[in-house]
Amino acid sequence: MDPNYISPFIASVQNVFSTMLHLPVEVGEPDVKVEPTPTFDVSGIIGMSGDVTGSVVLSFPLQTALRVVSIFAGAEVSEKSPDFADAVGELVNMVSGGAKGMFQNKKVAISCPNVVIGAGHMVARLKDVPCIVIPCATDAGKFVIEVAIQERPANAGQVGAMAAARA
Repeated sequence: MDPNYISPFIASVQNVFSTMLHLPVEVGEPDVKVEPTPTFDVSGIIGMSGDVTGSVVLSFPLQTALRVVSIFAGAEVSEKSPDFADAVGELVNMVSGGAKGMFQNKKVAISCPNVVIGAGHMVARLKDVPCIVIPCATDAGKFVIEVAIQERPANAGQVGAMAAARA
């Protein structure tokens, strides 16, 4: 994965958390993730398509997610509340949207967020695309950003369109 795709996520998570939650984010050293399961129990997932394809996951321990969502909502929110999943989804949406805006000269779309809550859940990723895990820490607790994206070859859309036209 191109390292230039990691720094936008770091900048975006720091911006979103400091602006929306008033929580500074300390970012640790990114590393390659080997396991297919998300790092923690609550995951907000966004798909990316266009010139860059793949997925982005914000993964929180439940207690951190509860604190972050309560700060975001301005009131205590339970994990059973529909607002809990909505808030986690909105956070991953803002972080991914901010990062995609920093991709130079790339047309990229992001999907609607999905949120999965529960230990041991799995997130399917593109085959042969490494997942980079970026550890983050705030006063509300730790979490990670998992980025598994790749640049789509320039002619990939044209080849598919030509094949469809011939069919």
